[in-house]
Amino acid sequence: MNTNILTTRQAEELHKAMIAYLTANNLSNTASALRTELNLGEDVFDPATSKKYEGLLEKKWTSVVRLQKKIMDLESRNSVLQSELQNTTPTSRQNKDPVAWLPKSPARHTLQSHRNPITCVAFHPVFSSLASGSEDQTIKIWDWELGELERTIKGHTKAVLDVDFGGPRGNTLLASCSSDLTIKLWDPSDDYKNIRTLPGHDHSVSAVRFIPSGVAGGAGNLLVSASRDKTLRIWDVSTGYCVKTLRGHAEWVRDVCPSIDGRFILSTSDDYTGRLWDVSIPNPEPKTTLIGHEHVVLCCAIAPAASYPHLAAMAGVKKPPATSAVEFMATGSRDKTIRLWDARGTCIKILVGHDNWVRGLVFHPGGKYLLSVADDYTLRCWDLTQEGRCVKTIGDAHGHFVQCIRWAPSIVKDVPAANGDGANGESNGTPRKAAGAAGAGGEVQIRCVIATGSVDLNVRIFAN
Repeated sequence: MNTNILTTRQAEELHKAMIAYLTANNLSNTASALRTELNLGEDVFDPATSKKYEGLLEKKWTSVVRLQKKIMDLESRNSVLQSELQNTTPTSRQNKDPVAWLPKSPARHTLQSHRNPITCVAFHPVFSSLASGSEDQTIKIWDWELGELERTIKGHTKAVLDVDFGGPRGNTLLASCSSDLTIKLWDPSDDYKNIRTLPGHDHSVSAVRFIPSGVAGGAGNLLVSASRDKTLRIWDVSTGYCVKTLRGHAEWVRDVCPSIDGRFILSTSDDYTGRLWDVSIPNPEPKTTLIGHEHVVLCCAIAPAASYPHLAAMAGVKKPPATSAVEFMATGSRDKTIRLWDARGTCIKILVGHDNWVRGLVFHPGGKYLLSVADDYTLRCWDLTQEGRCVKTIGDAHGHFVQCIRWAPSIVKDVPAANGDGANGESNGTPRKAAGAAGAGGEVQIRCVIATGSVDLNVRIFAN
């Protein structure tokens, strides 16, 4: 007996349990041989004591096996948690470092009220209001901090396909567009009254965005829309007139994203391309055409300046460019891929991981990540510092196709809050000034809040 492992007392107990076990199982010769060897006479270990020890060995044995199984289960759970921890180190520092924050499951709020699939969401640039549009023809306004429905806006006669906050300085408006061929403007400061309807498109209007004031707009009064009639239109919000029509796409134009300075517009289409337009010139033509997707291109996003160093490294460029507000872009397609592009239209990376149509894209304002949602029910986070590796997947983001994603616009401090710069210049999740490069515009505070909408009729809020 290896006494190094068992104490004298434990060894004695084990011996007695063994003798009791052998006796109970009619192995009396072996039992008496063991007694003799251990010097355990009847006087020391009588039948009554033997009876007491009878089931002990089996009991200990089964409990050891049970404990062993439990240990193995705990070890495997531990390794799963360890790997989750390694992949989501940013979240453990989320309070300290918004630049590294990523959404995690479960969502903070699940907002329910729409009767048909949700197509779009948009954050108010100043208040904790969120607008969602749906195939049920309504727009709903929610308080995303409290998770409560504030009001339902009715006016469109067909599905609402997109919404956006922005507009003239100090006067944030809500724009919506629909399959009913119209764009409508609503005034949040006047009970969301419909102040203007913009007719002009010949087919469904799939996307609408306020253009941040800059080169093209001056006062932030411009709006761009994309339509199934193959055109993009630029509207003057204050007059309701269409000031420019952009023709170049061969099919339905699905999405549009203006640059931070309002000078460029990125659009995507059923013609499998993305196009970048310089809208500061009188007759805009596509400056760059993004060719490479193998199916309809459903969504796009323009990278914030904070992500230039990471994307430049990925593109093999030594020094990150700083010449334009559209050095890098992202597009998502029905071919299940996301493509990253430079300003010349070169595809610098293809991100593969989604199992279905990619529906929505948003760059993390901190510059390190790109987030995407798709018809595979997931939200994915791609790390631009690791060649675009998918570092996080929220597999249960929704119970059905995830159709849209928006990032709450950053708060710009030391600047009048309601400056109306196209939702603080927020275009599809791009803050007006990149984090850490606020410059004269004041300090930028990233809000760690994301909204997603789905065919499952839910709007979800993922927040710090």
